[in-house]
Amino acid sequence: MNITIRGDKISITEAIREQINAKLNKLNKYFKSPETINAVVTIKVNNLSQKIEITILTQQFTIRAEESSEDLYVSLDLIIDKLERQIRKNKTRIKNKYKNTDTLDLNLNYETENEETTESKIVKIKNIDSKPMDEEEAILQSELLGHDFFAFKNSNEECTSILYKRKDGNYGIINVK
Repeated sequence: MNITIRGDKISITEAIREQINAKLNKLNKYFKSPETINAVVTIKVNNLSQKIEITILTQQFTIRAEESSEDLYVSLDLIIDKLERQIRKNKTRIKNKYKNTDTLDLNLNYETENEETTESKIVKIKNIDSKPMDEEEAILQSELLGHDFFAFKNSNEECTSILYKRKDGNYGIINVK
């Protein structure tokens, strides 16, 4: 795996680099050709919190996770576990979607032990009638409903928009044209 490590408000020591490489290379068993896979690791320090973000780029997928704690090495262990769970959890779904494709980057025949076999399914479909509104009204509606996201017809952009609440408490908008 080709690993790029960046530090934000932290200098990346050789010990940190070696630990990240060792941990990420444990994920190689999930890829057919790990030498063609790129991983971008970003380490951020904010007061006492050490945050690690890992993005693994394949031809078909982008696998991403982030984790933070007071100890960088604890964050690293947690994020590797999270990435591994994401791959294992979606194994069946990936097999079904790409069953006729020979160029899949993932190796779905890895050795398993106590693999999670719960498959996600749609349990509710909600239809909404929405009047055109601006972003401020959408924020108000979202807060009144107590939702983390809100879909609406954006009168300013003349498209469908999705308003979502970010981890920092601010809002973001995705416009679907």
